[in-house]
Amino acid sequence: MYFLGIDFGTSGARACVIDAEGAVVAEAARDFGMLEEYERAGIWREALWDLVASLPPAIRSQLSDIALDATSGTVLACDEELAPRHPPLLYNDDRAVIEAALIAKTAEPGHPAAAVTSGLAKVLWLKKRLGLTDARLYLNQADWLAGLLTGRVGMTDYHNALKMGLDLDELKWPAWVEYLADVDYLPVPIAPGARLATVSRPRARYLGVNPGCMVHAGTTDSIAAFLAAGVSQSGDAVTSLGSTLVLKLLSDSRVESTAHGVYSHWFGSRWLAGGASNAGGAVLRQFFDDRQLAALSERIDPAVASPLDYVPLPRTGERFPTSDPALEPRLSPRPADDAEFLHGLLESLARIEARGYALLAELGATPAGRVETAGGGARNAVWTHVRQRLLGVPVACAAHTEAAYGAALLARDGLQRFASPPQ
Repeated sequence: MYFLGIDFGTSGARACVIDAEGAVVAEAARDFGMLEEYERAGIWREALWDLVASLPPAIRSQLSDIALDATSGTVLACDEELAPRHPPLLYNDDRAVIEAALIAKTAEPGHPAAAVTSGLAKVLWLKKRLGLTDARLYLNQADWLAGLLTGRVGMTDYHNALKMGLDLDELKWPAWVEYLADVDYLPVPIAPGARLATVSRPRARYLGVNPGCMVHAGTTDSIAAFLAAGVSQSGDAVTSLGSTLVLKLLSDSRVESTAHGVYSHWFGSRWLAGGASNAGGAVLRQFFDDRQLAALSERIDPAVASPLDYVPLPRTGERFPTSDPALEPRLSPRPADDAEFLHGLLESLARIEARGYALLAELGATPAGRVETAGGGARNAVWTHVRQRLLGVPVACAAHTEAAYGAALLARDGLQRFASPPQ
C-alpha cells in the first residue's frame, strides 16, 4: 500500500510516494520551463499524467491514496468538463486592482481576499470578461488537478479557499462572497485531507493505477512544505526557499493584515500564520545557475554582513512583508565580483525573511523559536548561516524539504491532520 503526493510549484511539478511508515519509495519531477500564458493549463495537465505514469508499475497498481498541493491563488475559469475558458491567472497576477478595491469595501476588515493577487479578485476579473455562459466553474489550481484525476469537480480545500474569501470562523463562503461572486460558480469548501472520490475508471486504466485509489482534498504548496518539515510546536516555523520566499509560523493566535500581506490558515487546533514574498530564488536564477551559485557561495563569509542593500524582486510588485504592487526591484549597484553580488542578494533576501517573522510577532503571532527550511535554497549552507545571523534563532534544513512529501503525508493521514478546529 502506497501514498502519493504531487506538488505543483511555480517552475515545476514533483511526485513523492511513501509507504505506511513514511519512507520514500519513489520520486519523479517535471520542469515546466518558460511557459506562455496560453500554454499553462495544457502543460500542467501533461505534467500530472507524466508524473503518475513515470512511477514503477508495481507502485501504481498499489496506490491507496493521492493528495495534491499547488500554488495558492492560482485560478482557472472552466466549463463543467474542466476545459479552461481563459488562460490561468497565476498566484502573483496583480491585474485585478479594481476588483480588489471592491472586495476591500465589502469584506470583513483585513481579509486576505482583499489583496490584489487574491483568488477572489481573479474570479471577479475573469467573470467580468467571460460573462455567465463561457465559464461555469472558478477553481484553484489544486482543485482543477484533482478534478482531472477523479472526473468530479466543484470542491476545494479550506487552505486554497482562504484567498477566495472563506470565512475561517464558519469554514464556509460568507454572505459578502455570495453577494460579489455567486457561490454557485465557486467550489464547495471542505477540510484538507477529506475524501473527494476515487480516480476515475478511464483514468485509472490509462495510468495503470489501482482503481480503488482515493483522491483527497489537498492544500497549498507552502502548507505542504510545512507538513513535510514535520514541526509541531507553537513557534516552529518553516521558510520555503523556492522561486518565491514563503514563511509559515505555527501560532496560538490568528493574525491578519492586508496591508502587509499577512494571513492565517486553519491548522487543526492552531493557526498557521505567514505570508509570501515575490522575492526568492527566481531572482537568483536571473543571474546564476546551480554550478555558479555553489562555486560563488564558497567564497562568501556568512559571518560578515554585506553592505549591499537590494530589493530583490523579479519584477515590479511585492506581496509581503509589505503589500505594494508598485514596488520596483533594486538590483544595483552590482559589484565587479560576482561573489560580492551574490552575498548582497542572499543578505537582502534574508532581511525580508527576518522582517517577515518580526512582523508576525508584532501583529500578535507566537514568536518564531526555530526555523526549518524547505525548497531548493535549503541546500545552500552559506545562505543558512546568513539567515540565522539575521533571524537570531536556530535555522536548519528540514528532514524533508519537498512539498510533495507533505502532500504524501496528507494522502496517508487524511483528516487526522486537521481533526479539530481552532478555538
